Amino acid sequence: MTSKTQWVNEIYEKMEQKLYAECARMGEKIPYWTVGGVYKEDYAKKDIYWWTNGFWSGILWQLYHATKNELYLETARKNEDLLDQALHGFIGLHHDTGFMWLHSAVADYRLTGSEEAKVRGLNAASVLAGRYNPNGKFIRAWNPECVEEGEDCTGWIIVDSMMNIPLLYWAGQITGDPRFQQIAVNHADTVASYLVREDGSCGHIACINPDTGELEHILGGQGYSETSSWSRGQSWILYGFALSYRHTKNKKYLDIAKKTSHYFISNIALTGYIPLCDFRQPASAAYTDTSAGLCAACGLLEIAEHVDECEKNLYRTYAELILKHTAETCCDWNPDTDGIVQNCKVAFHNDRREQTDLIYADYFLTEAVLRLLGKDFLIW
Repeated sequence: MTSKTQWVNEIYEKMEQKLYAECARMGEKIPYWTVGGVYKEDYAKKDIYWWTNGFWSGILWQLYHATKNELYLETARKNEDLLDQALHGFIGLHHDTGFMWLHSAVADYRLTGSEEAKVRGLNAASVLAGRYNPNGKFIRAWNPECVEEGEDCTGWIIVDSMMNIPLLYWAGQITGDPRFQQIAVNHADTVASYLVREDGSCGHIACINPDTGELEHILGGQGYSETSSWSRGQSWILYGFALSYRHTKNKKYLDIAKKTSHYFISNIALTGYIPLCDFRQPASAAYTDTSAGLCAACGLLEIAEHVDECEKNLYRTYAELILKHTAETCCDWNPDTDGIVQNCKVAFHNDRREQTDLIYADYFLTEAVLRLLGKDFLIW
């Protein structure tokens, strides 16, 4: 073990010990966040359509790949079975089928070759492709019950979608049908046109006329305002476009990933590598969002795989700084409690939980650590 990787191995050992303990005591439960350090709510029962319901499976498949411990595989498979309720129920599904089935069925297929898992993944990809608006060249976000009463989200797109479209790239590769990739590419181009700003920041929601495809206005969404810079949205954008480059080799996507990552890096350097919830939030607001930092760290490591040697060190270095500072200051490593990454924020204006742990923060922690150790596999 070299001194360069020793600190990562130390994080990995604490992380794997804790996640194994969680897996052993939770059974088939699908977690989201803790109450008093315990995953009390089971989202398989509370809301099977909830957008984060794949991330626990993603953690389990990453750990199975790294350790070959059958407990992780068995638990992930049980969660995958539970998600059939959402796939067959259909009505509650929206643009987040990528988050739900890339981390469950597609991960299963990639690691085990399960034909049943492949069919589940292709069904989920077909649901996502079915939300495509050909006039506007975008994938519609959300359903009416997901937004405020009186709002019409028929023409809405959101930055989160960039992390879901890898499901379409995968489906296109598996089936040989170019329509899946064409939809993904058209949508990525629309997101780039309407939500990525010249300075590398991004908006959260673009409201598009669903008949003409013309931009009507921008909404602040989970950020502070329509002109602000919600940090997790920034991480979705930088990682999402890096992944679109991986799947298409279109250099403009890598350029967008790099531009938005430079904006992210310049902001976290001012706050000890722990991002604010919104990079343009009022100075009086003390909200942070560690989930944004860890997602961005994974995105930076993805970018590092696609640039030359003189650039590679920049992206890897900042990914390591984010991981180090988060692990040292914002993590609960006690294996007797649930949830690792603390100081997350669902949305700037969300007052249900000012700061909390979130299952997807733990997923991106897991992926970042395993990427640095060369023990990960491509889940996107």
